[in-house]
Amino acid sequence: MTRHLTGNILLSAAVLTTVILTGCMLGPDFVPPAVETPEEYRFDAEQAAVDVNLKWWELFEDPVLCELVTTALDNNRDVKIAVSRIEEARAALGFTKADQYPRIDIEGDARVGNFFGAGRSDTTDNSAFIAPTLSWEIDFWGRFRRSTESAQADLLASEYSLRTIQLSLISEVASTYYRLLDFRRRLQIARQTLESRMQSLDIIEQRFKEGIIPELDVNQSQIQMEIAAAAIPLFQRQIAQTENALNILLGRLPGAIRSDEDLDRLLMPPEIPAGIPSTLLERRPDIAQTLYQLQAQTARIGVAEALRLPAISLTGLLGVASSELSNRTSEGIVWSAGASLTGPLFNFGKNKRRVEIEEARTRQVLFFYENTVLTAFREVEDALVAVETYKRQVDAVGRQAVAARNANNLSKDRYDQGITSYLEVLETERQLFSAELDYSELKQQQLNAYVGLYKALGGGWISEEEMQQAQAADK
Repeated sequence: MTRHLTGNILLSAAVLTTVILTGCMLGPDFVPPAVETPEEYRFDAEQAAVDVNLKWWELFEDPVLCELVTTALDNNRDVKIAVSRIEEARAALGFTKADQYPRIDIEGDARVGNFFGAGRSDTTDNSAFIAPTLSWEIDFWGRFRRSTESAQADLLASEYSLRTIQLSLISEVASTYYRLLDFRRRLQIARQTLESRMQSLDIIEQRFKEGIIPELDVNQSQIQMEIAAAAIPLFQRQIAQTENALNILLGRLPGAIRSDEDLDRLLMPPEIPAGIPSTLLERRPDIAQTLYQLQAQTARIGVAEALRLPAISLTGLLGVASSELSNRTSEGIVWSAGASLTGPLFNFGKNKRRVEIEEARTRQVLFFYENTVLTAFREVEDALVAVETYKRQVDAVGRQAVAARNANNLSKDRYDQGITSYLEVLETERQLFSAELDYSELKQQQLNAYVGLYKALGGGWISEEEMQQAQAADK
């Protein structure tokens, strides 16, 4: 009897497995959407393929920056949150995938007495049973498989979300660091200018006391000195606030950032071509993230469609029972098997609306994906033109600063010789101060243009392990 029962169970399981494997899956199969890409970038002078599979921030050859990036990747709270979300998505995948398989529970009961709910009995019930129970909803319409497909895509999207956050973090650390060096350089310029103007004021006051020059020259010199003096606390405030912002990116409390680097001594990274525009879809982690989000949402349409159809469930029980609690031996094997079918009949179109909701959400994610692609190409174009134009602008302002310093020296000599008025000196001092501050800011913006280009192109691998894994996958 038991052997015959076991054979029937195995045969039934084989038949059901065949039905499940050959059963249909409702809903559309995911096909990556076709997007229009430009043939080439307008401002890419090299027009060649680019290798971004590297730690691009090391190209700036700044050990302080490398240390800051490493610290940020280890301690930043946003990165830790993203890692935790990957773990959550991986657990959610296992949780969802388990619905495809039979569920085995344990069921038991023991009772003694003469009351059965409807009244008193002349006999006493003294029985017990224990048995594992099996329940299995057959995934004939593919609801559970679509749910698993969605969960798998969500897991991949969370992994690319981490890459997106890491890339943004590295770029933000680099750009904040260069702004800090810029503010420090401008503070140094303001202090040097203040010192120079204080010396000029001393000379002007001596000449005024001797009656050589009018008091107006003294007042004008005082104005210029205070302009430089007022710039010092401004840059000190910006330095402190930038240091605080950088420390938060590093996962640390606000405080000072120790660095002896000078913005003028930093070298520009080597020129990089942007490569073929179509490869941007593969390199940008945010594009890959939204693509997998679209795949996950597409699978949810199939889940919604499957909920409109009946569900078939199987149940089974196989155990032992005894009519006497005091008897530890069973009176034989007890078993039962059954099947049930449940499905919607009439619910005022609720299940149909569920499908329409998922279809609308899928269109929304598709539009978001297309917008992400468009934004990516815009960011590359913006970064390329920034790299090209900042270089010319920095060179021009650098020459302007040299000319302004020479003009300032000449105007001071002319003033000392009585050839010109002090207004000429004031104007050349103003031009020199402005040109030096502009040059420092533009140098920072030029460095950050390269940072923006690397970020727009999708960055590089974060670690050697990632690079090795990618190279192994390509073989």
